Amino acid sequence: MLIEAAHKPHERLGQHLADDLDSVNTLIRERMASKHAPRIPEVTAHLVDAGGKRLRPMLTLAAARLCGYDGPYHIHLAATVEFIHTATLLHDDVVDESAQRRGRPTANLLWDNKSSVLVGDYLFSRSFQLMTDTGSIDVLRILSNASATIAEGEVLQLTAAQDLSTDEEVYRQVVRGKTAALFSAATEVGGVIAGAPDEQVRALFDYGDALGISFQIVDDLLDYWGGDATGKNIGDDFRERKLTLPLIKAVAKADDNERAFWKRTIEKGRQEDGDLEHALVLLTKHGALEDTRAEAIAWADKAKAALTILPDAPIRHMLHDIADYVVARLN
Repeated sequence: MLIEAAHKPHERLGQHLADDLDSVNTLIRERMASKHAPRIPEVTAHLVDAGGKRLRPMLTLAAARLCGYDGPYHIHLAATVEFIHTATLLHDDVVDESAQRRGRPTANLLWDNKSSVLVGDYLFSRSFQLMTDTGSIDVLRILSNASATIAEGEVLQLTAAQDLSTDEEVYRQVVRGKTAALFSAATEVGGVIAGAPDEQVRALFDYGDALGISFQIVDDLLDYWGGDATGKNIGDDFRERKLTLPLIKAVAKADDNERAFWKRTIEKGRQEDGDLEHALVLLTKHGALEDTRAEAIAWADKAKAALTILPDAPIRHMLHDIADYVVARLN
């Protein structure tokens, strides 16, 4: 298992950026401290130490290094991105009433909803302090816009998730908000802090955007496909009545009887034994899983294409391989 891990592209990128990541982790520990409210570092440490891939901050470090940056502020930006991500996870687990994340009990289960929400707010505030340390108004604009887009995407999902009229355009809007906005901001600010040319900064944004969309589509597909250590059970999204891309594709091709099934199980939430199995039959019948897989691969291809104008360096090849790895989880 350890031998396999060494060949995963995000692991290779992590090894390549090991010194920078150590500095990011040190800064995170410094900034998540609170002299007056010890619960803040307790709750934060529970999630930060849970063994996540640190993919988003790695993307910031990689983008800055790829564009030749040799200053200190890519560390601040990577920590900012991780704080924003951690804050959204704390809030998401409250909204979704989740009991488990990364194979461990969620903070809202171990403490309470109030602690999770307020610590998430604290981390958002800390992230803005870190942003201003860079002295870059462009960085502040990009990351503050991303924070607003993330919140907007989550609210849109609340209204769209159980509405059978939700189409693929709305789904992409949700995904761009809840996932891709932080990926694209993470890569874009790396180029901005490095003073990269506009076309390279745009390419980094496009890479992060496409990678984030592919990442979320894969995550949604794995809920029905299985075969990945996501910490989710098969059908969690179905049980939570989330209208993700596989379901949207199946609903679009549904006959009257099938549409009545989706209305009962997703819109009305009246689920019975055997409904998940029937849902999987319908998804397979209409090719919804394969079509979703093809869409995830297409977005990964867009991410790889965006890299072509960036400097030809080992980091670029690792970013290329990460896009492949995101969809390889489906194999």
